[in-house]
Amino acid sequence: MSDNWNPKPGDRVFRPRRISRFHLRRVLGISAVFSAGYGNVGSSIYYALGIVALVAGGATPVALGIAGILFIFTALTYAEGTSAIPEAGGSASFARHAFGDTAGFIAGWALMLSYIVTISISAFTIPPYLGFFWEPFKTSPIIGTFASIVIVFFLMMINVVGIKETSFLNIGATVVDILTQITLVVIGFITLFNPTVLIQRIIDNWPSTGNLVFGIALATIAYTGIETMSQMAEETKKPEKSVPRALIMMIVAVLVIFAGISLVSLSAMPVEELASEWSRDPVAGIAFHIPIEMIKVVLKPLIAILAGTILLIATNAGLIGISRLAFSQGTHGLAPSAFSRIHSRFKTPYISIVVFSLIAIALLIPGFFATDVFANMGALYAIGSLLAFMFAHASIIGLRFRNPDMPRPFRLKGNFSIKGFDVPITAVIGLLATVSIWVIILLLEPYSRWVGLGWMLVGFVIFVIIKQRRRKKTEEWQIKPKIK
Repeated sequence: MSDNWNPKPGDRVFRPRRISRFHLRRVLGISAVFSAGYGNVGSSIYYALGIVALVAGGATPVALGIAGILFIFTALTYAEGTSAIPEAGGSASFARHAFGDTAGFIAGWALMLSYIVTISISAFTIPPYLGFFWEPFKTSPIIGTFASIVIVFFLMMINVVGIKETSFLNIGATVVDILTQITLVVIGFITLFNPTVLIQRIIDNWPSTGNLVFGIALATIAYTGIETMSQMAEETKKPEKSVPRALIMMIVAVLVIFAGISLVSLSAMPVEELASEWSRDPVAGIAFHIPIEMIKVVLKPLIAILAGTILLIATNAGLIGISRLAFSQGTHGLAPSAFSRIHSRFKTPYISIVVFSLIAIALLIPGFFATDVFANMGALYAIGSLLAFMFAHASIIGLRFRNPDMPRPFRLKGNFSIKGFDVPITAVIGLLATVSIWVIILLLEPYSRWVGLGWMLVGFVIFVIIKQRRRKKTEEWQIKPKIK
């Protein structure tokens, strides 16, 4: 074709659209990924223990134990998924690759809900621990809620500046916190643990089947840390190896600490006390009941400081996770494209950071006047997170069929064969368990049912609008006749 060719009426002219994609900086190592994930998973013991006790009663250690088993299966699923698809997005990215854009959107939008709740609930439980230093933080809903809002706003500003500037704080605080939690477990077993008292309190306060299932669902609040680590894959050096290793490290740390603290707590105090006075700061309740005054004097302020610090990290990790998820969704046309916009100087997804920080702040506002906001946050979290984890398990299974030859640096063991394809047993068990619990919660909890489904409906409308606009733009860039 000559350079001076001019189109005639009816000729088709191709104008290929130039596609640009923003990229995040790969600056994080294994320690940074682990600390960010543990900021959510490990920190959840500071409030999950109390919120589970509100509904599971004496079966709180059982609920946490069952959730711990599901936690292992879910972490292993994410290890394979992230090693095969090392990009921001987590379960939403897995679902998009396995089942297409619609599945990717549903998983991502559900996960956004759980991230928002995680940010809010982590910030909401910081003031009660700091109440050791100033009692109104624990006793005044107005002061406590206002402090929580300030925390989220502060972290919003920090994250706009950049993730690397916050990772050093995560690593240092996580190391100190793990050591303190292990110390508390050891001291608790020596001074408080009483098998007879523990068993009696479990038997006397055994919940209904519905409450037990709901308690298991609430205990899965720790799972979001897995998503946070997966979301950071696009900012991690050698993510196909680093993220799975960080996930394995977290499995070991979480199981030891969760099991120890949950058993010590019911030996330390009656279930009724754990679910009321100490519901928002249960670890402080354990320190309060230690009989040795010298140890108590040291542990009470130490736990107040460390709980506040690790919960701050959890709030920050939730904000990191949702902003990176929104970045991925926006990049792939599953959310408003503004979410994928990167700050020209700081190279961070600043719009998504600001938008979801403000939504998390809005979720905290009922804390000024409502008494059941803590339990409602937990119930709302369960709906979004369990739906996202369903898609994660289903996607790993689906990819074994759709793309069996995909490189998987970390591949799940323990497979069975279906028509010549290897299917991981842990992913199947995880899928069946999360689907069952999600359906039961949807049937039993009206608040989480209507608010959660309402959130999904709003998201679906946004998704349809985005797809229509993309289709219209595509048509505009298609071949068009030009008439002289």
